[in-house]
Amino acid sequence: MMNFDGLDPGLGEYAPGLHGSLEPGLDSSLDPRLDPSLLQGVELDPDGLVVPESLHIVEGMYSELHSVAAEVGIPVTATYFDLQEELLWMGNHRGHASSFFGPTMGRYSSFQVHLTDDIRHIQSMDTGVLFLTKNNLKCITRGGWIMFDYPAEEGADMHSLLLTDNNTLLMGGLQNYVAELDLTTVQETQKFTVEVPGVAIMRQSNRFFFCGHTSGKVSLRDLRTLKMEHEFDAFSGSLSDFDVHGNLLAACGFSSRGLNGLSCDRFLMVYDLRMMRAITPLQVHVDPLFLRFIPTYTSRLAIISQTGQCQFCEPTGLASLADIFHVNTVGQLLMSFDVSSSKQALSFGDSGGCVHLWSSAPEVSFNSYSRETELALPCLVDSLPQMDWNHELMPLSLIPMPLTSAEPLLSDWATNLISPSPRRAPPVDPEILRTMKTVGFIGYAPNPRTRPRNQVPYKIKEIELDYDNYNQVPESPIGRDEEPHLYMVPKKYRKVTIKYSKLGLEDFDFKHYNRTLFAGLEPHIPNAYCNCMIQVLYFLEPIRCLVQNHLCQKEFCLACELGFLFHMLDLSRGDPCQASNFLRAFRTIPEASALGLILADSDEQTGKARLGRLIQSWNRFILAQLHQETLEQEGPQAYRGASSSGLGSAESVIGRLFGCEVENSSLCRCGKETVRSSMTLLFTMHYPEQSSLDKTIEEYDFADILKKSICLEQSTQAWCDNCEKYQPTVQTRNIRCLPDVLVINCEVNSSKEAEFWRAQTEYVFNSALKKEAAEPPKPKEPLPTEWCLEEELCSAEGLTFDTQAEDMRHVWIPLSLKMCISKTQGLEVSRLCVGELTESEEAEGASIYDLVVTVSHIQDPRTGGNLVAHIKVGETYHQRKEGVTHQQWYLFNDFLIEPIDKAESVQFDVNWKVPAVLYYVRRNYNAKYDLRIKNPIEPSVLLTEASLARKQRKSHATFIPLMMSEMPQASDLVGLDAEFVTLNQEEAELRSDGTKSTIKPSQMSVARITCVRGQGPNEGVPFIDDYISTQEQVVDYLTQYSGIKPGDLDAKISSKHLTTLKSTYLKLRFLIDTGVRFVGHGLQKDFRVINLMVPKDQVIDTVYLFHMPRKRMISLRFLAWYFLDLKIQSETHDSTEDARTALQLYRKYLELSHNGRQDEFRKVLKALYEKGRKLDWKVLDIDSSDGQGTAVFPSVMGL
Repeated sequence: MMNFDGLDPGLGEYAPGLHGSLEPGLDSSLDPRLDPSLLQGVELDPDGLVVPESLHIVEGMYSELHSVAAEVGIPVTATYFDLQEELLWMGNHRGHASSFFGPTMGRYSSFQVHLTDDIRHIQSMDTGVLFLTKNNLKCITRGGWIMFDYPAEEGADMHSLLLTDNNTLLMGGLQNYVAELDLTTVQETQKFTVEVPGVAIMRQSNRFFFCGHTSGKVSLRDLRTLKMEHEFDAFSGSLSDFDVHGNLLAACGFSSRGLNGLSCDRFLMVYDLRMMRAITPLQVHVDPLFLRFIPTYTSRLAIISQTGQCQFCEPTGLASLADIFHVNTVGQLLMSFDVSSSKQALSFGDSGGCVHLWSSAPEVSFNSYSRETELALPCLVDSLPQMDWNHELMPLSLIPMPLTSAEPLLSDWATNLISPSPRRAPPVDPEILRTMKTVGFIGYAPNPRTRPRNQVPYKIKEIELDYDNYNQVPESPIGRDEEPHLYMVPKKYRKVTIKYSKLGLEDFDFKHYNRTLFAGLEPHIPNAYCNCMIQVLYFLEPIRCLVQNHLCQKEFCLACELGFLFHMLDLSRGDPCQASNFLRAFRTIPEASALGLILADSDEQTGKARLGRLIQSWNRFILAQLHQETLEQEGPQAYRGASSSGLGSAESVIGRLFGCEVENSSLCRCGKETVRSSMTLLFTMHYPEQSSLDKTIEEYDFADILKKSICLEQSTQAWCDNCEKYQPTVQTRNIRCLPDVLVINCEVNSSKEAEFWRAQTEYVFNSALKKEAAEPPKPKEPLPTEWCLEEELCSAEGLTFDTQAEDMRHVWIPLSLKMCISKTQGLEVSRLCVGELTESEEAEGASIYDLVVTVSHIQDPRTGGNLVAHIKVGETYHQRKEGVTHQQWYLFNDFLIEPIDKAESVQFDVNWKVPAVLYYVRRNYNAKYDLRIKNPIEPSVLLTEASLARKQRKSHATFIPLMMSEMPQASDLVGLDAEFVTLNQEEAELRSDGTKSTIKPSQMSVARITCVRGQGPNEGVPFIDDYISTQEQVVDYLTQYSGIKPGDLDAKISSKHLTTLKSTYLKLRFLIDTGVRFVGHGLQKDFRVINLMVPKDQVIDTVYLFHMPRKRMISLRFLAWYFLDLKIQSETHDSTEDARTALQLYRKYLELSHNGRQDEFRKVLKALYEKGRKLDWKVLDIDSSDGQGTAVFPSVMGL
């Protein structure tokens, strides 16, 4: 806080006899209030100086109340009164801090803030205390726990703090700027340049910020911008202290005396802030080093000298010798000074390590309203109270006496009155009994969620035990006529959730939900509602090939991320994937946010989102976004000249697949017709308006409604250039060509559309019943047995298909359509009754469209609803996955995948299953497209690249990039390790038995990835050491485990090699595609968070190499100590060190298991586990382990 540059260098030695106790000629008898005993030598006691009980304090006059020797001989560089609690803080020259409670100065807490630097400023907050050292700011709780540790810039020399509000802090020092720090994120928000460097002191009023400079100037700055508005040139030498009160500013300092250097100026400079000029300087009788306003009845000033003299005076009056006191420092120099917020107490810290508390009242309070300080509880020892036998009212019943007679006692109750009568347990929910599966004598059933978790309500009346009628209806077949409003969602359509255990996902049985070789998608990531649509795009072969061939330079490109995700889906053999990187890029697209497609976590969990409407908007967005992104790569010039519709006329693969050229005609009543051409990627269903008088819904064919929706005609108000005003116009839309993929948004978003859909399905079903009654029933064609998981699978849960008429229940949409555009009648749409087209129909240009996708919104009040997709998976996908040629419908419900009957894919019971999106494809459309995939990732991604960090220097490089001659080959070894930060904390609940249940895991993001060479002359040298920049808020840097500190991922202040996630992802993808083998410890989690799918034969995980079945996994730290005699991860984790250690462990494993010596290796593992159990898996210090670090492993080699 203070600037001591201008003082005599000899003062730094803190010699006890540099100054006399008073000025020459000044006798203590001049002041009758001065206690003569204070001027006598006092022998310091390390445990504290005790104030004599006879000490008399005059009310209103400051006298010494208590003194404590914190650390003898170590100067106290800062003292501070806590603004929230009754605590006095001190910090010394060696970076140690202590606090004392109340006027008795009892020791409260003591801890080390910095190993070497002195503490220069202390500031209290509600949650903790800030300590400023030369180039470091720490926030520590009052008990000593570190809340954050913020390092200042390299070369900074900080001196002062100023807390402007609860979350903003200013830091000043000898540099030419003042840094603003956000205490919520612990990040520097901005820097304010100061014209005069060396801000040693900062104060604040309701008008200005005041900065005291080492040059002797005081600058007044704007509260918001910190621009200088006024400046006072107070002293010619240096400034030692100043303070502000009301309209007055008082300063003390040093004046330049030519060749004699600096001398303390006994004139205080006083400034009037109303007129911005100096008033008469105030001459004092001591050498001022500190000063503070102590306003009580008047604006008194306290002026303190370094030798311990203290003088009180008015800033506009004359100083009197009678107002001088002396702090008994026993010859030491005063180094720090502070005044409590109540103005009742003064604190002084001297160069001998003592803290002196002065007070104006015996019962002193540091703050006007202090909160209660949390004190350590004393040790309570149980003891019996002393009893007075002579007291007449002493109850003898306190003395336990043995029963000597057989007479009944009054406390003996009759047997019929003491029989236990426990409260009857409520009956088991019938839904639990119905769905229960018994294994042995234990029954398992899903939670029906009819009651709060782990709670049984206490109810007395039997009538209150009735359950909610809806929740108690047993699962019924579709179409139940007795109570049509009661529907249960079949189990496979319900929202699936991952149950987390101690091992996370390792013991969760995904195979129970998916016995196919196709990959599901995990649902726990924010905005994972679009999982079903990602699967839809993946199973369109041209889209799958397009995005995997696409690669651009944009950091957040959805086409690139879809290509990476589809590559993972191709590699997976039934294991689920997660779309975390794709959804991360999706959250950064401004258009997605503007369309309301990015949901808050609360909306997803509570089911408030309208998923049906949301997925249709997402469908429209993703097609337009992919069209734009692929168009930019194929023809940027054409894209820049695109029309205002946003889709343009340039053709991309998306445009060829989904694009349909439409002609929009507007006809005004004046006869003027305007025609515009554009391209659309999908169509929206429009249903006929129903008359309010006639509530019966007419029968319509789906093909007719689809035709009217495509060739839409509607009346609306529009501007007419001819009439020069808004006029009723008839707008007509016609199409000029047919798309290869017809995408339809069903728009069943209200009860009116749902009723219309229900009525049409009833018409179709009744027609099928009449037709079946007129014809003899035909046996139903069974599903192929190779596609049935069980015999019962052919009749889906809750759905019974006995006859062909039953197949038509809840069905309105056809499986195939015939569409053509004739010159005379325009667009013609009809149901396809026969399998193929006739020659005349082919000559007219007719096409067959087969239904391949239906996306449904499952409305389940218990879970809030979810989205599922029915997808007809083509032959090429089955050929790649299973080596067979077949087409089959599947249900995709996140990570649940089941084959289904084609009839089920078009059945929509709108009471719980609402249609959202339909995809029809032209038959044999794949033949038009190039379905080859060429890997777009080139070896150049591994070469040198520029860092995003502005401050990164070549001298700080922690890796050597690969040369072209070092490019990895198949089966080469690469050591890999990654570090992570937390974006969202884990959500868990505590069960009644004390165990913890994870509801939602923490969301991690990769922060650092390191790859080291596994062979060659540079073995062990990193060639990738990338810090990953993130735009999302980090809630926990996990510095103890990751080594990542605040600021390392910020391009503005980071000194690391900072890259984008996409850049590093491409490097790892290239290594995977090349066929290298990754060596690391716990790689399964690393690849999962990075979002990579790596074939198992390319992963060598040391956590499994040194593992015995049914035993615990062993940490890398313990393995390195045991086998390699290395002590790693002592303070924090370093990914380079971990990756290099994993490579060495793999070499050790090859050495131990060479030539098939498996028996010897099992003995080594057994000895490893025995040693670990003895040491409780803790690593001994290598220096103090008596050779055990080197002797542990060789001792087992002879086994």
